[in-house]
This record gives sequence, C-alpha cells and structure tokens, in this order.
Amino acid sequence: MAARLTQIASHLARQPIAATTAAATATALATKIGIKSPDDVVIIDAVRTPLTRGKKGGFKDTVPEDLLAAVLIAIKDRTKIDPSIVDDICVGTVLQASGGSTVSRQAALYAGYPEKTSIYTTNRQCSSGLQAVVNIAAHIQAGLIDVGIGAGVESMTMGYGPSAMAPRTSEIIPAASQAAADCNLPMGITSENVASDYNIDRKRQDAFSARSFQKAAKAQKEGKFDSEIIPVQTTILDADGKPQSITVAHDDGVRDGVTEESLSKLKPAFGGLTTAGTASQVSDGAAAVLLMKRKTAQRLGLPILGKYVASAVQGVPPRIMGVGPAVAIPAVCEKAGVAIQDIDVFELNEAFASQAVYVIETLGLDENKINLNGGAIAIGHPLGCTGARQIATLFPILKSQNKRLGLTTMCIGSGMGMAAIFERE
Repeated sequence: MAARLTQIASHLARQPIAATTAAATATALATKIGIKSPDDVVIIDAVRTPLTRGKKGGFKDTVPEDLLAAVLIAIKDRTKIDPSIVDDICVGTVLQASGGSTVSRQAALYAGYPEKTSIYTTNRQCSSGLQAVVNIAAHIQAGLIDVGIGAGVESMTMGYGPSAMAPRTSEIIPAASQAAADCNLPMGITSENVASDYNIDRKRQDAFSARSFQKAAKAQKEGKFDSEIIPVQTTILDADGKPQSITVAHDDGVRDGVTEESLSKLKPAFGGLTTAGTASQVSDGAAAVLLMKRKTAQRLGLPILGKYVASAVQGVPPRIMGVGPAVAIPAVCEKAGVAIQDIDVFELNEAFASQAVYVIETLGLDENKINLNGGAIAIGHPLGCTGARQIATLFPILKSQNKRLGLTTMCIGSGMGMAAIFERE
C-alpha cells in the first residue's frame, strides 16, 4: 500500500510539470515565425485617425475621448464583430488628466461596447500605444481574455507643454542621482546629447528628415494611407471662435516640397543642431488594434492581417534616451529567433532625426526598409497614439511590398526603448 501511495503521489506531482510543458510548447509554437498555430495571437484590424497638427490642425478643438471613440467605432464597424465579444480594452495615453481612465470608459460605452467590456489605460510615455497592444496580446496568451483591443490616443493640443508638468516633484531624488535628474531633461536636449556624443552632424539630420517628408508626401498623394485612416467628423472653431463642422480625412502635417536645402535654413531650437524640421511634430490622433487567438478568428470567420510575435523593452541612459531602439531591436529579434537582417520592414519612430540616424547607423539598418511612407517627423507623434499607429501603418506596407516580417520601435522619454515584431498572414 505504501508503495502504491508513493506511486500515486509521484504521478500527481508530475502532472503540473507535464501541463506546464505542454502550455510552454503551445506558447512557443504560437510565437514561432513561419508556423501557424491555433494559439497565435493575431491582428484582425488596425486603424487610425488622421494625425493633425497640435493647436493648429483639424483636431485642435477635439477632446481625446472623441478621437478614441472614433477608432473604437471603426474597429467594430470595419470587422462587423459583435462588440460583446470584446473582453477588455487597453488604451495608451500619456498626457490626459487622471490617466484618462474615466473618459476612455465613456468613449467605449459611447462607441457601442457593452458595460461588461472592461477598459483601462497605460502610460509608458512614447511607447504607450504599443504597450497597450502588447498588454492585450499577453493577456490573450495567458488565457485571461479571449478578445481585446489595444489602442492609443493623445491630444497634444490639450495636454502638452509646461502646463502639463507636475506642480511639485521630489528635490531629494534628482539631487542624489544624476541619472534620475536626467529624466527631467527636455526631450530636445536629449536629442542634442545624442548628436554630440555620437557625432550626428546637421547635414545627416537634415537629409534624413527631408527623406521622411518626401516619402510621406508621395504616399499621401498615392493614397497609401487610405486603408489605415478613418475619416473623422468633428467641430473646429474658426478665427472668430465660431464652430464649423468638418471631416478630417488626411494627415495635415505632411508637407510637399521639403528638401535638405530648405531644412538647412531652419534655426536650431535648443542651441545645437536640432530644428523644428528635424523633430517629430506635436500632434493629435488615435489608433486601435483588434486582437484574438487564431482559433477564435477562424471560429468567427474573420480575416487575419497577421500575428504578434514578440516584444522587448530595454533601459538606456536618460540623457540619451533616443538611443533606446538600438538596444530594443536586437533584444526583440533575439526573443523571436531572427536576425535583424531578416526583418523586411521597420517602423522606426522619428522622435528626432539625430536619434533615428544613430539607430540606423549603429545597427547597420537598410534605409530602404525603414519608414517607407515617412515617419513622425513628417506625419506626427501623438505620444500615446504612436505605438498603435505604427501597427496600422505597418500591415498595409507589408502587403503592398509582399513582405512578411515587420518591426515597430520607438525611444521612450526617461531612457528606454521598445520594439515588437509582427508577421503578415
């Protein structure tokens, strides 16, 4: 009897290990490139509003929850899903008062999602939109939810600038730690630090920015953004303060005719090399991504854009925060088991030309794979929106180029970088 009890105990003890191994195997298959697994976390749709100039553009009088509601409605209408299947929504946002939680909940309810669909916000500064998508993907992988939306929204018109700073912060922490003190550096100064530390001269910055403007202008003329952008009806106040109803259908920060020569005439904004033409635009906008497991999509008969493969976040010195992608890109490629050269298309957020040039040169990236339709310098960088916006931009590019692997990445204020890999179906 004692021997039998020992045998049973041994058998029971082994079961969790076997179950864990099976789960680990399923997860490994579900993230392996080139292999389709029922447990893949797949992207069904990714949409965005136009990005408009902060304080000047089409959304200057539009509150962020209205922008968020627009993309949540679009996800529902474009895919024709029953909104009741959405278990959770995560919204990346940086500048909203009280973290934007209450108004995001209001936006979801207004957009037609039932009360049982939960929602929360997340803030990892410039990567918040990507972090929202990764959070939803991780929750699906873990079995916590079946269907979710990762989104991002920002009105830099309403939340950006000195007025958005905390009225009081610690004096003890930055006094005791230079790295902590560097977290408070203006982003433009971190751009100058990258340029100075790594000899990124003005000419290379102007040349990079000119290419971004030229690619974006060409893409806009050719309608390459049309499949990712949803027109938004809103109200704008004219010069006399009178409301006018308008439909915003295009990114309004894109400028045609920008050249390296024209950019070279701009004055530095921070006493160094960075100018208004070599920095990302202050913008307003929103984006959303619908995710679920492959087997769920197949059961519902939904077409699949592609799958989420892996993500990585890495810390770097705060004073040169822009170098973050140079660390995050190798980290995520290692997780995915691919070489950097295997990536077909990069969506590299152009916070500043200085840091984008640094990342490209340090990793030896092929510029013909980077920001094929321009980037944040030409289109805009609404902080919480960008990470989700990049995904909405990435998949149409992969399709048009008949390519498979895409990577989105950005630097993060206070000294980090984030990157994620996606595979087109």
